[in-house]
Amino acid sequence: MTQEEYWNSVSAKKEFTTPFQAAEFSKYVKRDNSILDVGCGYGRTLDELYHNGYRNLTGIDFSKGMIERGKQQFPYLDLRVKDDAKIPLPDASIDAVILFAVLTCIWPNEEQEQLLTEIKRILKLQGILYVNDFLLNTDERNLSRYAKYKETYGIYGVFELPEGAVCRHHDETWIKQLLKDFLEQEYNHVTFTTMNGNKSNGFYFIGQLNSL
Repeated sequence: MTQEEYWNSVSAKKEFTTPFQAAEFSKYVKRDNSILDVGCGYGRTLDELYHNGYRNLTGIDFSKGMIERGKQQFPYLDLRVKDDAKIPLPDASIDAVILFAVLTCIWPNEEQEQLLTEIKRILKLQGILYVNDFLLNTDERNLSRYAKYKETYGIYGVFELPEGAVCRHHDETWIKQLLKDFLEQEYNHVTFTTMNGNKSNGFYFIGQLNSL
């Protein structure tokens, strides 16, 4: 099962629970700024922003099922299917990008780097990037699956879920490397409840795009 097939298969029933740091986000992004949620799922973060007074909102996701659900649930949101690796927006056209629990769904380093390159392309200079994602854990359940799948995927922290998805918990050094072109405004550790109800180490990051 591909990642796309997995997310389409669970699009009607998965509820995402990791919290969006709305108060922190609002320190850096104005109500009239253009905001793109990359990997928006069914649009719950954009819906939260909408109810906080933001209106210039767009969401993209490769899962047609998630987008269809979002359009039914939040018909006032602009949600679009993302068909390939390229983000279908002009250079330097967006004030802020949200990347909410998306890296965990993209395990290869190269694909994460490609996504960040596209985000940097469409962000305006000094635009804001908000990232929310998962870090490595040290409990026995996670240590066991990290070790089990390292040989398969070549990266410690990648694992398969029983229902078919491949996910990644990240080494903090890699996250810092991935986000090096952004001037850090906020970086905080948090504990998340995953979509399957387990606890995980995580972080949220808010950064400003430096000149490239």
